[in-house]
Formats: sequence, structure tokens, C-alpha cells
Amino acid sequence: MTLSMFVAFWAVSILFVITPGADWAYAISAGLKGRVVMPAVAGLLSGHLIATLVVAAGVGTLVANHPLALSVLTIAGAGYLLWLGFNMFVYPATPHADRSQLTGSWQRWALKGLCVSGLNPKVFLLFLALLPQFADAAAPWPVPMQMIVLGLIHTFSCGVIYLLVGLGSQVVLRTRPTAAQWVSRCSGAAMIIIAIALLAGQMLG
Repeated sequence: MTLSMFVAFWAVSILFVITPGADWAYAISAGLKGRVVMPAVAGLLSGHLIATLVVAAGVGTLVANHPLALSVLTIAGAGYLLWLGFNMFVYPATPHADRSQLTGSWQRWALKGLCVSGLNPKVFLLFLALLPQFADAAAPWPVPMQMIVLGLIHTFSCGVIYLLVGLGSQVVLRTRPTAAQWVSRCSGAAMIIIAIALLAGQMLG
């Protein structure tokens, strides 16, 4: 693969990363909680890494070719986003709220982040559509390895953007509890809308 190919992939990848979605909403909610941004983003990135490995291993094509498997993934992901979004909307986070509970919640935030991205079929389908397009069968190194490298580039971009989003929301909203609650509710509403869209697409498809 050439440097221009890597740059082209990164340019396409970053367009998806900077588009607000479920990952953004989750990063913002973590930012409002204070010290859980890092584990929350780590969880999100773990989901992207798993999707990369699944596609690179060829399992992605098998799953995509079996409607039932894809339907199960879509319903599970939509259901989780719906539950998470509902809780964020009904019980909006406020800056530094539940500070006493943060010590034991890092693993929980990481696991929730993993579920947000790992159960999101759009992440899986994005990798399935993009990675093979930028892999070069004539290159001296194997196509699966190329896909893994491309996936790592995408994941790195996600990490930078999500950290900026999470830490940015923390800095901007930490002294504005009312605004923070509204942002939290909007993030929850965004997750609910995404979940409904996934379910609607599954039913209509």
C-alpha cells in the first residue's frame, strides 16, 4: 500500500468520525461525569478494534451474508442504545455528580462503551464496506494485515476526536449544570433516535 492510499483512507475515515452519533453522545455523557472519559473512550475504541479484527478475519463477510445474524446484531445494538438513551434522557448527568461512585465505575463505563460501539451494526458495516476497498491485493503484505492497519488508523482518529469531545464537554459544561442536563438529554435523545432508526431499517429492510 502506498502513502497516498493511507491518506485517502484517513480522509474518508475522519469524515465518519467527526459526524456526531452514538459514540459522540456517550463521550459527552462521560465528560459530564468527570473522571470517566478515559475508560469510556477506551471502551468505545475496543469495539472498533473488535470490528476491525472481525472484518479482517473474514468473519464479517460471512455475517453480512447471513441476514439472521445481522438482524440479531442490529436488534441487540438498537435495544442497548434505546436503554442507554432512555436512562440518559430521564436521568440526565450533571457535572461531578455521583463523584463518590466514580472509583468503582471505571470498568462499568469501559464496558458500556464497548457495548455502544461493539453492538452498533453501523460500525461493523462501515468497516465491511471501507476496509476491503483500500486494501491492495498486489501489495507484498497480506490483505488481512492491511485491513488491521487501516482499522488502527481509524481507531486512532476515533480516540483523538472522542477524547476532545468528552474532555471538551467537561470543560465547557462543568460550571453550567443546567446546560449540562440539557446536553445530556439531547445526547440521550440522539441515542434513542439512532436506535429507532436501526430498528425501522431492520423492519423495513
